[in-house]
Amino acid sequence: MSMRPVWRGAISFGLVTIAVRMYTATEEHDFRFHQVHRADGGRVRYRRVCEVDGKEVEYRDIAKGYELDDGRVVVLEQEDLDKLPLSTDKSIEVLEFVPAAEIDPIFFQKSYYLEPDKAAARPYVLLRRALEDTDRLAIVKITIRQRESLALLRAREDLLILHTMFWPDEIRATDFEFLDKQVEVRPQELRMATSLIDNMAGSFAPDQFGDEYTEAMRALIEAKAEGAELPTPEPREEAGEVIDLMTALERSVEAAKAASADGAARAEEGAGSRARKSGTSGRRKTKPGKRPA
Repeated sequence: MSMRPVWRGAISFGLVTIAVRMYTATEEHDFRFHQVHRADGGRVRYRRVCEVDGKEVEYRDIAKGYELDDGRVVVLEQEDLDKLPLSTDKSIEVLEFVPAAEIDPIFFQKSYYLEPDKAAARPYVLLRRALEDTDRLAIVKITIRQRESLALLRAREDLLILHTMFWPDEIRATDFEFLDKQVEVRPQELRMATSLIDNMAGSFAPDQFGDEYTEAMRALIEAKAEGAELPTPEPREEAGEVIDLMTALERSVEAAKAASADGAARAEEGAGSRARKSGTSGRRKTKPGKRPA
């Protein structure tokens, strides 16, 4: 299925203009359920009814309304929204360039791919290469559906990616009681926790993770549709006795080491199996009198 652009405009980079099309970069693979009547499976739908006259309202007669503190409702038509004085309506305005490490991921909202128009390919690649060479991100403003957003541009592989961001006042302040308390961590606990992290360290490879919920839900739906026996979940291990933090860390480190050793053994076994299939023993030949390195 080909992607459709959700926005068309241009990146305003100093006096350089780069015409681009924007596409949604992500999609959620979730199951969409309808509300139905349990007795016959009929869809349960909702009617749009006006609270004042009690009549059903056609979609074409619906406008946007904002309720003021005194109870009055301000009705806004599309013509009113079109008159908003936004300089970023069809433009991605670059504000500044900042180091990547300075952006807290809590600000990230949604991701989009940017594709250049044919005539804009050269300045597009130039901006992408410049961001890569300087290891910086472009802080920008963009208006999507009459809503101006803070965003950033970054280089990813051969594309420019745009991430819309929350405004600073949209990030909730932290107000938790434990922040006012002095929590002490013993040095040996910290060393053990660091050791656990080291033993569980790895490189991020998204393909090694699976969506178990989606697979289980699909199996459940297929079984219900065919009238087959429903899948049963595997029994979970019951939680053991409550242990202190240090003991829990020690056991976790031991388990991590065992899992790492088991994974390395499986990898070595797989490599040996592939070598045997290719007609070799997996070992390098050595001259007589010499031991293999």
